[in-house]
Amino acid sequence: MKVLIVYAHPERRSLNGAINDFTVQRLRDNGHDVQVSDLYVMNWKAPLDANDVRERSGEAPFHASLDSKHAFENGLQSRDIEIEQDKLRWADTLILQFPMWWFSMPAIMKGWVERVYAYGFGYGVGEHSDTHWGDRYGEGAMAGKRAMIVVTTGGWESHYGPRGINGPIDDILFPIQHGVLFYPGFDVLPPFVVYQSGKMDDARLNETREALGQRLDRLWDDTPIAFRKQNRGDYAIPQLTLRDELAAGRTGFGAHID
Repeated sequence: MKVLIVYAHPERRSLNGAINDFTVQRLRDNGHDVQVSDLYVMNWKAPLDANDVRERSGEAPFHASLDSKHAFENGLQSRDIEIEQDKLRWADTLILQFPMWWFSMPAIMKGWVERVYAYGFGYGVGEHSDTHWGDRYGEGAMAGKRAMIVVTTGGWESHYGPRGINGPIDDILFPIQHGVLFYPGFDVLPPFVVYQSGKMDDARLNETREALGQRLDRLWDDTPIAFRKQNRGDYAIPQLTLRDELAAGRTGFGAHID
């Protein structure tokens, strides 16, 4: 298997750095090919802007989606974007590894998504009709590939429980797992979450490595999260609302899991 790890932490000598080193070694020991996009080491440019389009006239206003579409279709994307898109085409599995900062991924990783998921690549693909509303949410360029989040957070596991003050961890990660990963077609595996990252001693680190190693060993065998696919009949089109007879009485993120 070919695995791409997109990694976002500014300090290699951190807990995240140790987890990343372990992940790469475990995957390679299992015979997988691994590439790592270390965004801070790469000095990744986070903002999506007019500089992402080569040979662009500065006279016209910048339009994020239309300029992205033009650049993608005409081979005019910034070279760093093209390189990351090629890595995604190469990979069978994507791992996003990051510390949770303010209830989401670091800005540098959000910028990787915004720039690499160009119009025509990550979104804006497929026909739009009365029965099919684009190739997305289970379809798209990444269909047939797998993805998983590896995330650290300083809070206790109970803080992210069903009645925890921070909200359920699955709800917090839903925009990433359902939106960033499932939207372009990935089969999304349950996340690997490390809680109380600031209270990590050698014993807990060994336990964390053992648990993560087991997940990595089963990377192609574990059952993905059962997100409902958009164009398989669960949603009315073009309204894109869940049909009344499904998940009756339920609203919110959980209703979109079968």
